[in-house]
Amino acid sequence: MSKQKIIIIGSGFSSLSASCYLAKKGYDVTILEKNKTVGGRARQLKKDGFVFDTGPTFYWMPDVFERFFNDFNTSTNDYYKLNKLNPAYEIYFGKNDSIKISDNFEDIKNTFESIEKGSGNKLQKFINKAHVNYEIAIKDLVYKPGVNVFEIINKKTFLKLYEFILTIKQQVSGYVQDKKLQKILEFPVLFLGAKPSNTPSFYNFMNYADFKLGTWHPEGGMYEVVKAMTTLAKSLGVTIITESAVEKIDTVHKKVTRVLANNQWYSCDILLSGADYHHTETLLQKDLRQYSNQYWDKKIFAPSALLFYVGFNKKIENVSHHTLFFDTDFDTHAKTIYDTKEWAEKPLFYGSFPSITDASSAPNGKEAAIFLIPIAPDIEDTPEIRQKYFDQLINRVESITGESLKNSVLFQESYCVKDFKNDYNSYKGNAYGLANTLMQTHVLRPKLKSKKVDNLYFCGQLTVPGPGVPPSLISGKIVSDLILKHHKK
Repeated sequence: MSKQKIIIIGSGFSSLSASCYLAKKGYDVTILEKNKTVGGRARQLKKDGFVFDTGPTFYWMPDVFERFFNDFNTSTNDYYKLNKLNPAYEIYFGKNDSIKISDNFEDIKNTFESIEKGSGNKLQKFINKAHVNYEIAIKDLVYKPGVNVFEIINKKTFLKLYEFILTIKQQVSGYVQDKKLQKILEFPVLFLGAKPSNTPSFYNFMNYADFKLGTWHPEGGMYEVVKAMTTLAKSLGVTIITESAVEKIDTVHKKVTRVLANNQWYSCDILLSGADYHHTETLLQKDLRQYSNQYWDKKIFAPSALLFYVGFNKKIENVSHHTLFFDTDFDTHAKTIYDTKEWAEKPLFYGSFPSITDASSAPNGKEAAIFLIPIAPDIEDTPEIRQKYFDQLINRVESITGESLKNSVLFQESYCVKDFKNDYNSYKGNAYGLANTLMQTHVLRPKLKSKKVDNLYFCGQLTVPGPGVPPSLISGKIVSDLILKHHKK
């Protein structure tokens, strides 16, 4: 008996994850990837001996990665080496004014206590709650497919209902009063793509992931995870075809029969898209699309980003592997992203300097730097605007750290809204998918299974469970389980 054929559009983390689970279950799996390399948004830029992760740079929730590989009787150690970063990251609040977050929770408590008396014990209580929420989230919530609300209603979650009404910002202010400490506790939810003032306090489980599970770095960069998953997928029999953008989806009687990519038709029994959800539906005839343009336009999207990949001709002092520049007002910046949708006058930004801990990132004696400014999706994107913000960014890093940098720039490459649209067909050029707000959680997110096409499925950051690398791995697993449920061989 021949195997059922599954075509997967895109090769991001969720697609690679799903391909492994489906191939293991005996499906004939083919991935069609638009770009030259595998990994979706997680790609690499190599230039003059420098190596940059062009997408995700934070490795959080190592237990989720380990669980994925364990499902195939392997381990992360079989593919890449992880190093725990110390400091996990550093946050600058002004000139020569920074706080380093240790890799040890007791040290973090001492740091808090040194800034605000009594906050060490309060932090312990806060993290105890966050730990409970992490256990509930990982064991009871995120591995559910979002088919109906009863998946997540049980005694544990019922007792937590108030935490879906209270926001992270409100909860944090009840524990610490110092503004810097509040920013530190609010920071992790930014990975969920929404403002702390618009994110349910239940998501404080991200603080547990931060302070207790730690920040890690795969030697060679995050792309090592992509390479590991690709190797695993191929070992399970998955076929991966790059430079094959899907241009059309053919259906008969509300079932996908084949897809057109690079002037070639690929027949399939099941179609799974890990590509942009909105874009995928535009490849269908109109009456088979679930969500209108009006639906998408009303959604709260996580930010887009202006990214810079910079090679410096010297080592940089006074920064850490992960460095956050919170020297301006976050609320003012956030309004430009979510409300006014315009460029911020003085945005907060993030810097990654991987060559501080990973020699493979830059030639000896030089430094690789990745800078990211969160911005509103679909914002104006021109070379002049990019250069303006690069100049501001370098000036601020120089002022804040006391480091001379302008004359040490060997090159700079930028990436912004137009690139997200062109490379990933990203809706409005968003970088992180849909924000995890209360009204965009679980069953209120776009569905994994199409309601109008019987054998069409979706995974990734625009559906369940949400944005981020660990959720993408999980998305691949739960959509695979859903496919198995509805299409038993």
